[in-house]
Amino acid sequence: MEGHEAMTSVANLQPDPAPLLACTISRDVQNFDLLIDEMELELGEAWGDLGFEDALVFFGQPDAAGLEFVAIAVNGADEADLATITDIIRAAKERSIKVILIADQVSPIALHQMLRLGADDFVPYPLPEGALHESIERIRKPAPAPEPAPVAAAAAAPAPAADPDAGTHPAFKAKGDRDGVVLPVHGLAGGCGASTFATNLAWELATVDKTPPRVCLIDFDFQYGSAATYLDLPRKEAVFEILTDTAHADSDTLLQAMLTFNDRLHVLTAPSDMLPLDILGPEEIGKIIDMARANFDFVVIDMPKTIVAWTETVLNRAHLYFAPLELDLRSAQNVLRLVRALKAEGLPHEKLRFVLNRAPKFTDLSAKSRVKRMAESLDISFEVQLPDGGAQVTQANDHGLPLSENAGKNPLRREIQKLAKSLFDLNKAVEAGRA
Repeated sequence: MEGHEAMTSVANLQPDPAPLLACTISRDVQNFDLLIDEMELELGEAWGDLGFEDALVFFGQPDAAGLEFVAIAVNGADEADLATITDIIRAAKERSIKVILIADQVSPIALHQMLRLGADDFVPYPLPEGALHESIERIRKPAPAPEPAPVAAAAAAPAPAADPDAGTHPAFKAKGDRDGVVLPVHGLAGGCGASTFATNLAWELATVDKTPPRVCLIDFDFQYGSAATYLDLPRKEAVFEILTDTAHADSDTLLQAMLTFNDRLHVLTAPSDMLPLDILGPEEIGKIIDMARANFDFVVIDMPKTIVAWTETVLNRAHLYFAPLELDLRSAQNVLRLVRALKAEGLPHEKLRFVLNRAPKFTDLSAKSRVKRMAESLDISFEVQLPDGGAQVTQANDHGLPLSENAGKNPLRREIQKLAKSLFDLNKAVEAGRA
């Protein structure tokens, strides 16, 4: 009898200290074994599991009242049940239950639809390390913060210098009175310095003259984009919103989603979460570029290394398409692959401008002859050769500053500055010719 009483008391103890804080909702949670482990790690016993059919019924029961969030886990096979899943998201939102979407190989259209219905966060599956923990932290933070309203109220007052949203509202209105030069940067191998080049080129253009052009930097690497890190900018929720609802976006919403660096450079950062690169199609990407062109003189785009359905869209709109690479075999092979692919599709490969990063010094004659042989064998020319900036480059990136602000005399900085000046002067000459 004592044993029975002990068991009963243990059973009775469970609901009180650990009321249900969350539920996973899936067709079969065993398809998401990593999610089970992560939920146990984060919540111990304070979570349950529901099938799609049970979720709507459960929301009407008293136990659902204390739910903090639900993690809806879907994969490609669940797209046939999309109507049921969207009903669950709606029902959760009506009850103020947060929704984390866990998606494994779901088509961009289905993902787009679920996100638009109000999923609060998105985590790809298999779960990256710590991703669920970060997602839970994010959805918990907004609860006490009615911050968006004060931003509008405080717009008239000068923002404090340390306010990360100080650059949220650009100093100009979207008039659509520009016709910007589009300059994508597409690294042809990992670690070849493409994001550093894009970030510093954008900054040098934004500071090139006493009356500088209006410049924006757009980070289209939705998964590993680092422009925000290199400029020490927060990743705004508005970026996620514009990417998942481009159809309703206009130039004003694009500007509101941007942050300014030092009041000069406008930046559309990558979103805070990893998103599939194909969450946007060619039409949506084209719309974002067109809106940016209409409001800026130069639009620098940091591209993902992967070729996706909308790479062609960016290439077609580009004035020059910078392709940084290094003096190594993988870069050489990737040049051949890329040029072959573009020629096969009849795409404008002549827009490519090959940028040799960590180029040899002028005095290193043997390495310079290797550069010459590489260019000849690939049938390309290196329009730009960037010297190795050394440890200062990593330091500047880690401090969230362009090289000009952290190491103004660095040889890499000087070369990018020269390129920015030549692009600025060329554009000025073209505009003068038009006039």
